[in-house]
Amino acid sequence: MTASLLSDFDVSLLIPMGIALTFAGAFAGVIAGMLGVGGGIVIVPVLYFIFESLSVGGDKDSLMHIAVGTSLATIIPTSISSALSHYKRGSIDIALLKRWAIWIIFGVLIGAVVASFLNKMLLTAIFAMITLFAAYSLYWGLKGKVLADNFESVFTRNISGLCIGAGSAMAGIGGGAFVVPLLSAYGYAIKRAIGTASGVGFLIAIPGTLGFIFTGLSVEGLPALSIGYINLLAFIVIMPMTIFLAPLGARLAYNIQPERLRLIFCIFLIFTACRMLLELVL
Repeated sequence: MTASLLSDFDVSLLIPMGIALTFAGAFAGVIAGMLGVGGGIVIVPVLYFIFESLSVGGDKDSLMHIAVGTSLATIIPTSISSALSHYKRGSIDIALLKRWAIWIIFGVLIGAVVASFLNKMLLTAIFAMITLFAAYSLYWGLKGKVLADNFESVFTRNISGLCIGAGSAMAGIGGGAFVVPLLSAYGYAIKRAIGTASGVGFLIAIPGTLGFIFTGLSVEGLPALSIGYINLLAFIVIMPMTIFLAPLGARLAYNIQPERLRLIFCIFLIFTACRMLLELVL
């Protein structure tokens, strides 16, 4: 059974954890609004390193699962805040989201179950490789290339939704790392792709959070203040910062040239992936 919420929690960790998580939430909120990534691409590695460096307790093999699950939980409010900002600017393809919804949700549930059977190293490697692939696809692999002028193929749309949901759940991200390069390849302007990705984040976050709660309930040795694979302290601290700053990120996206925005996104993805891969060899 999961450890009781307050058992073995070292209160001396509250201040350093609170400070670190506050900065993580602020950065994640800006990134979420600006790049449509839900903030998970920031929160997963930051949470992992915070938990590990501060020795918050629990089995170290579960820390990556906690980081992924908690990240998905924080994406719920972040994606709502970010999506509303983009929606006001008419940058979300609502019709596509409606067609994608059931396939994304089904993929998320599959991904959450699969992740529960993976060890820390595999889950970390999956996160890093997904991030590198997204960076390559967005800036180099798809640069200047358009596969089609629309995204009307039912088969392609449904399968891509399934894969986006599963991959995002296993990596603890809001789907932007997949959605932005995919929609760019189908002729979407970068800002419309980012806006639509913010809506996908909401579709991923709710079933993903429930999945990681359920699959973690019977796991022994989780850190204190956790329900399943969701750490409540991290969620409570990060959530208000991401909600408050996601609209700022969205405004920044409309004041940056599309090519520069694409480059910023890719540099950040590569840096994050390399840091996580380094964790596997040290």
